[in-house]
Amino acid sequence: MEHRKIFQIERLKVPGGELVISGPVPPGKLREYTMHPKLDAFRRPAEQLEALAEIAGLPEGRVIAATLGNQIVGYVTFHYPDELERWSESGQDDLIELGAIEVADPFRSYGIGRKMLQLAFRDGQLDNCIVFAAEYYWHWDLEGSGLNVWQYREMMERLMKSVDMIWAATDDPEICAHPANC
Repeated sequence: MEHRKIFQIERLKVPGGELVISGPVPPGKLREYTMHPKLDAFRRPAEQLEALAEIAGLPEGRVIAATLGNQIVGYVTFHYPDELERWSESGQDDLIELGAIEVADPFRSYGIGRKMLQLAFRDGQLDNCIVFAAEYYWHWDLEGSGLNVWQYREMMERLMKSVDMIWAATDDPEICAHPANC
């Protein structure tokens, strides 16, 4: 299957400057950036930067980044499901996981996540794919956001709906492990 990657760029004014939202960003370009220290939901920032570069180097992989100067302040990733996950069992080459979306604390509430997702889906780049996102409450920043688990889930559903993703029922054991997972 051919994975279309059309580099796009958008600018967004925020307090402190102008963010550049771009992607899919190639691995070499990602390695020129530093990570905001608050991008630590999944790994330490330097390790996450290397993971982003690895994802960007995959044929199906794509990373959309929000940068301020030379620093990544937000990102979203797309890739095939990990081979250890149930989602990979189908072997479909058109099944792509929205793997992670993260925005550094000081840059939240500016619509950066929504803008990164919209850029990723722009111009039909993912129209030939089935894109899914498995949302687990234990990855959510409940403390930093001040939201409870249900408010955070509602926020995530609104975010995904901004690119016409829909909630779907599943019997996946990890999703079923908590009623807020989706």
